[in-house]
Order: sequence, then structure tokens, then C-alpha cells
Amino acid sequence: MEEKQLYTVTIFSENRVGLLNQISIIYTRRKLNIESLSVSPSSIKGIHKFTITSYSDRETIEKLVKQVEKRIGVLKSFFYTDDEIIYQEIALYKVPTSNLIEEPNLEKIIRKYNARILEMAKDYTILEKTGHPEETESLFEELKRHDIRQFVRSGRVAVTKDINEYVTMFLEERRLKKETLI
Repeated sequence: MEEKQLYTVTIFSENRVGLLNQISIIYTRRKLNIESLSVSPSSIKGIHKFTITSYSDRETIEKLVKQVEKRIGVLKSFFYTDDEIIYQEIALYKVPTSNLIEEPNLEKIIRKYNARILEMAKDYTILEKTGHPEETESLFEELKRHDIRQFVRSGRVAVTKDINEYVTMFLEERRLKKETLI
């Protein structure tokens, strides 16, 4: 049996109500847990991009992508391994401002992790760290010793290392095919 690895699935779709539910059902039927999820408008007007990570074997993820593409509203879906994409996530941390002022180690930790201060209020300071999950988690572990009040991490955002945007190529091929049929 093939070893499971983390795959990133990108799905380009119309912005349709209920599509996320349909996609999550496909993951559930294949007994795959969604590790992270982010959805946003893509670089193509009117098209949204889902970025979903999950541990799987290659055969299962290939079947999943084909099944997702059958959903109404889905234009195209792709899957990638970590070495085929550039990815990041963002994390926000809330710490007491008094700790930041009184504990010199806290400033060193912030600098060490290249975090930045988003907002500083009387009672709290919001820090931001962009990076891979291991980096954002590592900063969280360090900040736990300094009375961290809140922590949140986004889902993965990713772009391919390939120079081509395959969904653009797919849409162009589809447009040309339509024109030849007319």
C-alpha cells in the first residue's frame, strides 16, 4: 500500500451556493480529512479558487480530483505535492501589551520569527507571522510561555512553480472548442 502524503488540491469554480458542501462530501466519502481550506476569488474574474490540503495516496487523490470536476460549477481541479507549489499561511497572535513591554525576551522572539506587530493597544498586541505551518506553530509554542491570549492560523494559499496557469489554458481551449462548434 502506498504511503500517504500531503496533497494540495486546487479547484477553480463558479461562485455557487452549496459547492463547498458538495466538495466536502466527496472528501468524506473517500475517508479523507481536510487539513486546511481556503477559498477566494482567483486571478480570473468571476472564478473562485479553493485550496484544500489532505493526506492521501496518489491513486485516491487522482480519483477525488476527477470526481470533484463532475460537480456543476467546477471548471477544473488539480492536485500537487509540496515540491510543486509555493505556499504560505498567515497566523495571528494576541499577547498582553504589558508582557511585551516588561519581558525583553518577547521582543527577541518576535524578531527571531520575523513576525510583525499589526496593532498595539493598551491591553493587547496583535502579532502576524506569515510562513509554513511549522514556522507559525513554532512561534505559537514560544508565545505560550508569555501568556498568549488568542491564536488563529489561516488555511494554505498556494501557487504552482510552473510558469503556466493551467486553468487559463483550460479555459482558452474550451473557448476555442466552442468557437469551432459554432
